[in-house]
Amino acid sequence: MEAQTCKIKSLNISEKKGTIKTPRKELQFNLEGIDGDAHAGKWHRQISLLAAESIKSFEGELGREIKYGEFAENITTEGIAVHKAMPFDRFRAGSVELEVTQIGKKCHGDNCEIFQLAGKCVMPKEGIFCRVIKPGTLTENDELEYIPKTFRIKVITLSDRAYQGIYKDKSGPLLEKLSKDFFASKTYLCETSRTVIPDEKELLKAELQNAVNDGFDIIYTTGSTGIGPRDIAPVIIQNFIDMEIPGIMDHIRLKYGAEKPNALLSRSIAGVKDKTLVFSLPGSTKAVNEYLTEIHKILMHSFLMLHGIDGH
Repeated sequence: MEAQTCKIKSLNISEKKGTIKTPRKELQFNLEGIDGDAHAGKWHRQISLLAAESIKSFEGELGREIKYGEFAENITTEGIAVHKAMPFDRFRAGSVELEVTQIGKKCHGDNCEIFQLAGKCVMPKEGIFCRVIKPGTLTENDELEYIPKTFRIKVITLSDRAYQGIYKDKSGPLLEKLSKDFFASKTYLCETSRTVIPDEKELLKAELQNAVNDGFDIIYTTGSTGIGPRDIAPVIIQNFIDMEIPGIMDHIRLKYGAEKPNALLSRSIAGVKDKTLVFSLPGSTKAVNEYLTEIHKILMHSFLMLHGIDGH
């Protein structure tokens, strides 16, 4: 994919929140935001961006010229529709790297100087917010490279017989397909890596640790979740994760166990290791469909929470 870039048309700061920002030729970015800007702090909306194209379009509605910074954006860009970015996407120029945390915001109406002066505001719909990942200096006319987030998923099938080639692994490929379909529906990129291993404790431990070390966003295991003598996944994962997320698996067991009590025998587990979500699923394709249907409902909010982003 060809890299997308946008030009910085203006860099703007204000000493108080809710006021029009004034342009600067150069700004210093630290891990809490911009030096001297009112929105700097240990939160997820340190930096605001708005496209010059959005401002130009809004001038027609307002009936007058709008100056850069008048909508309280820190960075006025030109070249791409920045409001079409998604949380976890990034913008990079030189040593500075920004991570998108929010698209749009609630309008403060009459309590906002911009609204009082302009009567309207474009930021609630087309402004975006970022936090600083890597500090440094930005200068007017610098080029920002847009880097879409690619979610990386590791799929581990646990099955003695699939590993031995006695039967074909079906649940692993289905996990890959459903995951790619889900992230595509959210307009995110997705990469998957899949492996098949026997029900061996040390092999599973190694695969889990390697996936975390490699920075995968999600680890799915499938199989080895029952009460048989070789069903090892829940115990190994329980000892591996930093914290458990019991509610999602309890919900799934109760929902599908109400009709088919055998589903209540699953010992599936969910949790977090560092910044990686870990889900242990049963080995049947039917169960994979059922479990992912429910997991996908809470997946994006889980990532926001995990990365300290207030998604409410």
